Amino acid sequence: MSNSNTSHEPLIISIVTIVYNNSTYVEDAIQSVLSQSYPFIEYIVIDGGSTDGTIEIIKKYQERISIFLSEKDKGIYDALNKGVRIASGNIIGFLHSDDVFTDKNVVKKIAESLSNSNVDGIYSDLDYVKKNNINSIVRHWESSTFSLNKLNSGWMPPHPTLYLHRTLYEQIGLFDLRYPIAADYDFILRLFSAPNINFKYIPEGFVKMRVGGQSNNSIPNIIRKFRETRDILNGHGFNGNIITIVKFMRKLSSFILR
Repeated sequence: MSNSNTSHEPLIISIVTIVYNNSTYVEDAIQSVLSQSYPFIEYIVIDGGSTDGTIEIIKKYQERISIFLSEKDKGIYDALNKGVRIASGNIIGFLHSDDVFTDKNVVKKIAESLSNSNVDGIYSDLDYVKKNNINSIVRHWESSTFSLNKLNSGWMPPHPTLYLHRTLYEQIGLFDLRYPIAADYDFILRLFSAPNINFKYIPEGFVKMRVGGQSNNSIPNIIRKFRETRDILNGHGFNGNIITIVKFMRKLSSFILR
């Protein structure tokens, strides 16, 4: 698959931020998007019906936000699906409400990479940082160039760094709501298993992600993520039990080493 911008018009990058009751950090995410040097951004903020002051913070920036929607949803991936459906840009990506870009030129680099007609999607490295100090790195997720056999070892790119041509969502589909915690992994397996799609790995950190997300903030959620990941792998024809353990041990060792 290949994409081209034959009219020579600039690529519109749709960035989706989803949020629910995160008045502490959502402003950092908003400011990170609005401070980007790349001018052709469609910024979409999807709120799940917050009651903690989050909406009031978002409204401070509403004139610079392309689309703001606040309504109850069925969870993270339902909100992400809403954002994808609403987005009208050539390229779609996400910046979650706990996250920030590493610098003001990240989206410019994404646009430059995806302006190549032979590139359908890009991804980069990611830094997990402390909640109250985004300059303190807890874990560096260094990704790598994709090859199909890596899926057998549980490989996946950092989802927050993944930016795709919108046509890929039409081809692959949206996030499967049967997996409330690990639907991004199911989506990535579908995406990276599909034929004739060209990905580019950019070996630098694009996103800082605060630790303590939903999938890792409690023992029940960790167990649920383990089970969802195993079921997803089995559903795609992989050995879910072994690969899930390998993924868990790899993640644990990277935190310990850091």
